[in-house]
Amino acid sequence: MVDAVAPPAARLSDQDALHARNAELTSQLRTAVMAGDTLRVTRVLSELLCFKRLTSERKRALQALTHLIDSLRSVAMTDELSGVYNRRGFLQIGTRFLNVARRDLRPAYLVYFDLNNLKQVNDTAGHTAGDFLIRQTGNFLRELFPCYGVYQVLGRLGGDEFAALTTDMKCPSRSEILLRARMPRARSSDIPALSLSVGLAYFNPLLPMGMGELLETAEQAMYEHKRLTHLRERSRHSPPASQKRPTLTAVSTRM
Repeated sequence: MVDAVAPPAARLSDQDALHARNAELTSQLRTAVMAGDTLRVTRVLSELLCFKRLTSERKRALQALTHLIDSLRSVAMTDELSGVYNRRGFLQIGTRFLNVARRDLRPAYLVYFDLNNLKQVNDTAGHTAGDFLIRQTGNFLRELFPCYGVYQVLGRLGGDEFAALTTDMKCPSRSEILLRARMPRARSSDIPALSLSVGLAYFNPLLPMGMGELLETAEQAMYEHKRLTHLRERSRHSPPASQKRPTLTAVSTRM
């Protein structure tokens, strides 16, 4: 008995082939946009629009589209409240930043910030006051690292956590950061002064680590600083030993 021969696979119609091609180009465009590769974005756009010959009018159209896409990418990677990068933007730009530092044998520092009183402000004064505190923290980071965008990357990692990545060897120390955070700033009476927990991690280009490991190291240093601060606050507010009531102990006597 002869086995039945399967019919040959139907060839894709021209419309199906066009859809497959556009889907592939769209995927390439998304990758190029997220990587910030402007030249590749322009090339893929030209293919999507079937621009076989670039006239001056088509060049202007491509430039306008590329500029629009770059603007949308910037919005997608920026935290709306603080004005610095969001987590995705910080990780992407920061990783590229570290790759350049490793290539050029330049050391770097990652500073991890935790905004201590954000939840308390949200609970007592409302989220409008909390949003003000987040914007104030973004402004504070820009004051601390005035070369952001060139030698520094600033980001809000989410909620009350921020980070800065810098190759400036004059990176402020933890004590300097805390001192500057305590400087008076214009604010309403129901919003407390800026209170931060800070952790630092060092990037050695000769023994490089990835962005994830560097972030984790700085975060652990921040939590250690927070823990020590809480211990100091507790000891400061606890009564001296001389003021503590004596503990009564039972005394057994033999008759």
